[in-house]
Amino acid sequence: MAAALLALADSRLPAGGHAHSGGVEQAITAGLVTDADSLATFLRRRLLTAGVVAAALAAAACAAAACAAAGDPARMAGLDDEADARTPSPALRAASRQQGRGLVRVGRRIWPSPIWETLPARPHHPVALGVAAAAGGLTPRDAASAAAYLSISGPSTAAQRLLALDPLAVAAVTGRLSPDVDAAAAGAVAAGLPAATDPLLDLLAEVHAARKDRFFAS
Repeated sequence: MAAALLALADSRLPAGGHAHSGGVEQAITAGLVTDADSLATFLRRRLLTAGVVAAALAAAACAAAACAAAGDPARMAGLDDEADARTPSPALRAASRQQGRGLVRVGRRIWPSPIWETLPARPHHPVALGVAAAAGGLTPRDAASAAAYLSISGPSTAAQRLLALDPLAVAAVTGRLSPDVDAAAAGAVAAGLPAATDPLLDLLAEVHAARKDRFFAS
């Protein structure tokens, strides 16, 4: 079971996450992220907003997928709508659905299961992540942990590449956020679906989408 969780959180999983920076590319361009300390501030802010929402959606999708052998298409559609409502930025919605579709493609190969059929054609990433967790025999808490971790791991890797940061310094930043990741995952399972959106992340995403010289898709 733990191996499936590691696979979901592994940056080498070919689900398309490597092409997205989680807003950190535009944050660097805007001068908001310049070093390891400012990266830590950005990552914590992202975790406590978008990360918390993603964790809750993933946990709910995992629980819905596990409640019956064939899952619940209506519940999945409702969760996908909830994800849409909590993602006001069109650019972020597109990025989430791109990554969701990529995860479904690889997840079907790794963990064949009829519950994949309960998903919409282009699901939001957290919803697809929850179904992937269920298909891999994981719990809603595991799904929440993977979503919370991914909300900081992708941006931290992108920042390391864009700023040529010391990999040890970046690893220390993400490592020190481990208690926050655990707390976000625990809260996602215990509470309902939060609506902790961040206008700054939305603005960064829209400005980034309009650029012609970007390195990452989002």
